[in-house]
Amino acid sequence: MDEETEETTSQDEAQVPDEELSIESLIEQLTKERDEFKDIALRVQAEFENYRKRSAAQLIDEVDRNSGRLVEGLLAVIDACEAAVAHEISGVEPILSALMSALNKQGLEVLELLDTVFDPSLAEAVVHEPAENEGGETTVIEVLRTGYRWKGRVLRAAMVKVKG
Repeated sequence: MDEETEETTSQDEAQVPDEELSIESLIEQLTKERDEFKDIALRVQAEFENYRKRSAAQLIDEVDRNSGRLVEGLLAVIDACEAAVAHEISGVEPILSALMSALNKQGLEVLELLDTVFDPSLAEAVVHEPAENEGGETTVIEVLRTGYRWKGRVLRAAMVKVKG
């Protein structure tokens, strides 16, 4: 039995290093898999965060565009009120003032172009007067129809008379 015991003991000793190697390789393999899954999870989390931010920005942009269309529809009312005030019709000025105040709080801006350099992205020149001296800049000398900007975008270009 001594020979059998020695033989079994030598086989056990030979198997122990193999088992240790296989356990170490399993741990290594599991660690790699864990790291891969962690990377995937982080990537998916980042993609979802980007998607959430992009969706929120698109929603805000869509709301701004839709409210801009509503305000654009009200520009005819504002023009009519301005014409009534210009013809000195009583009772219209407080209504126009209240309407403009409410719209200004929401993001409507009047384009103040009088005596500024003509910018075709803000105004449409419908009347042109020649300049007294050549080479000068084209300047807005009269605003014929008010232009508006809604939350940073030109909602309606102004109609202006320019000189130069």
